[in-house]
Amino acid sequence: MLEDVGTREKREQMVEYQIQERGICDPLVLSAMLTVPRHLFVPDTLITHAYEDRPLPIGSGQTISQPYIVALMTALLAVHPGDSVLEIGTGSGYQAAILATMGVTVISIERKEEVLQIAERNLNRAGIRGVSLVRGDGTVGYPSHAPYKGIIVTAAAPKIPDSLVNQLDDGGRLVIPAGDRYIQELILVERRGDRIIQTMHGAVRFVPLIGEEGYLEEYDL
Repeated sequence: MLEDVGTREKREQMVEYQIQERGICDPLVLSAMLTVPRHLFVPDTLITHAYEDRPLPIGSGQTISQPYIVALMTALLAVHPGDSVLEIGTGSGYQAAILATMGVTVISIERKEEVLQIAERNLNRAGIRGVSLVRGDGTVGYPSHAPYKGIIVTAAAPKIPDSLVNQLDDGGRLVIPAGDRYIQELILVERRGDRIIQTMHGAVRFVPLIGEEGYLEEYDL
């Protein structure tokens, strides 16, 4: 895929100033974020803003996350090439593209058909392979392909869904924003044998996670 020099430079600046300078040093994450053309995952009217340090709307009430948050959540997963990752909330497809570029096999669940179509278009035009898109309720996971080395949730849950924790492999990690509708804590959940360990990684703000083990409706409080 050809791109202009200016776009490549913007991506390099994004990685250096927004990500590396904030302490993200995982070489797989940095390489993927240097590689994936973020501007192909935003609406055409927002292409000039694609590499800015903020989330952007993608339509249907959804957003593409701030680049640093994508990098942070991906680094917290600590996955390796060949690992299997479940993504809850496909959105633009950008997070799945980063993981796939790292050599990870991704199953991404999205409840809205129109958003799933946007993601499929974006992934195709970016030339990304290794992502399986599924329409459904991501709050209950995807048990037919469990267990997973990583589960990443890109929407805010009122609590950590038990179904997702139960689908973690031994040594697996779940990264999820959980809290109220207006501010959440980014939580890392690790399974170590029979032990479940949680650590907190800062305040974030995401759109709500809708489903059986999330918010039942978009207007729920």
